[in-house]
Amino acid sequence: MTQQQNDSEMPYMTRTQVLIAMGVTAIVLWIAAKACLGFANVSLMAWQWQEEQFLLGIALGLAITIVSGLVYRFYPPYRRSADYYLEIVIKPLAIPDLIWLGLLPGLSEELLFRGVLIPALGLNHVAVLISSLCFGILHLSSPQQWTYVIWATIVGLIFGYSALLSGNLLVPIVAHIVTNLVSSYLWKIKHL
Repeated sequence: MTQQQNDSEMPYMTRTQVLIAMGVTAIVLWIAAKACLGFANVSLMAWQWQEEQFLLGIALGLAITIVSGLVYRFYPPYRRSADYYLEIVIKPLAIPDLIWLGLLPGLSEELLFRGVLIPALGLNHVAVLISSLCFGILHLSSPQQWTYVIWATIVGLIFGYSALLSGNLLVPIVAHIVTNLVSSYLWKIKHL
């Protein structure tokens, strides 16, 4: 596929459309989480402020960002898949908007996928796997995105096990926010 064909097939969005889509998605995920908590008699995974857990989340987010950068650099199918997604989502945004890109998905996705789904499915390996697969599929924006979906699923596994092993939803929330903020900022400044 030539670059011109790829560009003509890419669904470009404006800054406002991206920000609205992020907000609506966060609200929908929050409503889904609240509905599960209310109707399925599920308890939210514990979420407590602990400095050690906060720092663990930062370290985990930075480690994921470094590995993602290496995969991006040395595995062209992932780079093409990620660039497609990032062109749609990050390119229209201004640098200050990246704060929302870190916070909204970091909070809403972790609330639903790790905070609600893992406890609902049994706080075990199967629960982490299923929540991670759902998380990966959420990142599917076109049929060409399977490499990015696989990466998001792997990251979902890391987030899921960080929640399960720490017993604290704070760890994956912080890791997710850090990963989104740092990786989107690095991609954005490279593509200005």
